[in-house]
Amino acid sequence: MKVTILKKRENELEIEVEETGHTVCNLLQKGLLQNEDVEMAGYKVPHPLTSRAIIFIRTKGKAKPEKVLNETIKRIQSQNNEFRKTLKKALK
Repeated sequence: MKVTILKKRENELEIEVEETGHTVCNLLQKGLLQNEDVEMAGYKVPHPLTSRAIIFIRTKGKAKPEKVLNETIKRIQSQNNEFRKTLKKALK
């Protein structure tokens, strides 16, 4: 997976992520929009036959978009780990 910074401003971040699609981007977008410091979050897949996506984040106030993105990824990872443990327990 390759990540390229396309635009980085005080309250905006635009990144291109190769080898990803709607599944990861939709999860990330929903996680970002749960954060009260996020004004706007979205993504686009420029062409359906390519596996790359462009993710946009705009934050409110002094919140840094890269910090909000990292916090969101950690929260999603934690939720995924919790789900995995719960599922493993249920399958026993």
